[in-house]
Amino acid sequence: MPAQDEVLLTLMKLRHNFAVADLARRFKGSASQVSKTLTHWVDILAEHTRDLIPWLPRDTIKATMPKVFLPHFSDLTCIIDCTESVLQKAKNLDSRSESYSHYYASNTVKYLVAIAPSGMLMFISEAFGGKCSDRYITQNSGFLDFVRPGDVVMGDRGFTIRDLVEERRVRLVIPAFTRKRSQLTNEQVTQMRRIANVRIHVERAIRRLKVFKILSQTVPISLVPKIDKILKICAALINLRGELISSN
Repeated sequence: MPAQDEVLLTLMKLRHNFAVADLARRFKGSASQVSKTLTHWVDILAEHTRDLIPWLPRDTIKATMPKVFLPHFSDLTCIIDCTESVLQKAKNLDSRSESYSHYYASNTVKYLVAIAPSGMLMFISEAFGGKCSDRYITQNSGFLDFVRPGDVVMGDRGFTIRDLVEERRVRLVIPAFTRKRSQLTNEQVTQMRRIANVRIHVERAIRRLKVFKILSQTVPISLVPKIDKILKICAALINLRGELISSN
C-alpha cells in the first residue's frame, strides 16, 4: 500500500472510527495489514505533530485575547476541563475496575484539556482511568509543570486544586460553592455567570476534539495502548485547522 494511502487510512480511522474490516475492504487489504498500518502510523503522526500543541507565551496569549475575556478575565492564561472517552470493555477485571466511570456508567479513559482564551489547545494529558478525580489528573498529568507564577487558570467546581496552584503562585478562578450557606451572594452569582460565559469556549474545544469519532465513540480495545498518542494527534489536528475564537 502506498504511504499516502496508509496515512489516509489512519486519518479515516481517527476521524470516522471505521471498523478494521471496513477499512480492509476500502483499501483492498487484509485486517491484519490494516491493524499493523494503524499501529505504525499512529506512532509516526504523534511524533511529527507534537509541536502543534504549544504552550503559548504570556504575551502571545494577551495579544490573541478575544474581546469577550477583556472586561473581567483579561489576565487569564488558560481554561481547563476533563473529559472522557468510552472504552471497549476489557476482559481483565482489574482493568475494568480502574477505568470504570460512575458518571458514564461505563469503562472510560479520562484526560485533561487546557485551552488558551483564543481557543488553541495548549495541553492535553495522557489518558487516565475513568475513576480518577480531576484533582488527581491535574496533579499527575504534567499540567502543573507548564504554569508559571502570575498565571491565572480557570476551571469548574470539580477542580479542588487551589492548594496545588497557589504553591506555584498561580491564581485559580472557579465558580463559588454554597458550602454551609443556603445561597450565594449576588456578587457570587454574577461572577458565576461571568465564568460560565467564557468557560463555554473550553466545552466547544472539547466538542471539536470529539469530532474525531475515535474519541466520541467506543475506543477499540486494540487501540487502547495507543490512546495517549491518539489524543495528541487529534488535538494537534484541531490546532492545525485553526478554528479559534473570534477576536470579537
